[in-house]
Amino acid sequence: MRDALPSLKLFDLTGKRALITGASQGIGFALAEGLGGAGATVIINGRDPRRLEAAADRLAELDIKVETAAFDVTDTHAVNRGISALEEEGPIDILINNAGIQRRAPLHEFTEIAWDELLLANLTSVFYVAKRVVRGMIERRAGKIINICSVQSELGRQTIAPYTATKGAVKMLTKGMCADWARYDIQVNGLAPGYFETELNKALVENEEFSAWLCNRTPTGRWGKVEELQGAAIFLAGPASSFVNGQIVYVDGGLTSTV
Repeated sequence: MRDALPSLKLFDLTGKRALITGASQGIGFALAEGLGGAGATVIINGRDPRRLEAAADRLAELDIKVETAAFDVTDTHAVNRGISALEEEGPIDILINNAGIQRRAPLHEFTEIAWDELLLANLTSVFYVAKRVVRGMIERRAGKIINICSVQSELGRQTIAPYTATKGAVKMLTKGMCADWARYDIQVNGLAPGYFETELNKALVENEEFSAWLCNRTPTGRWGKVEELQGAAIFLAGPASSFVNGQIVYVDGGLTSTV
């Protein structure tokens, strides 16, 4: 029987450096834990240095190599300064654009300020960060970019139409990045979570009516655990996905596959 162990190298991120935005908690933190466990040095980004340091301490306790990078991804000048500083320490081989926000209101009551905030945080920041990081990837002719999409990249729901618009746009921006950057051996894909138990979703998780609706609507019959996103992220970040480009991987318990 052939030795199966060499195939594990397809998922080995040893020696790689991964920048993950919005990674002090929730999905971003889980992805940092997953990539770090696969051998990558993870750079966790956020706006609050104290929360980043606390998150870094938790990762370090797991023997994960971790750095912190406190800058605002919605500020193009801060992004350029922050990434320039990181590149002085070494290349960024993997980028996960995870930072984002949610605002809820019926569309006819949605304020222009909230609309602009969502576009800036969920869509424009992806452009700012990827555009800056990809310069080094183009020079090296290698790189992995994972944009965090959502089941709302495909599906609408009441009170979150602007969020859905941003996540649909991130899906198409991912495909556009592939069209422009694949020629440099850079793989750009989207990872689209369904409904996961996170700090930001705490109110929905504890809402019995909503949770019952969601579990009935989802073929798997439950909320996702953030750790269940790690495998797909490691696949998209590593050699195993060398010919996967411009795709959106839905990790949603079957939600987008059924009616």
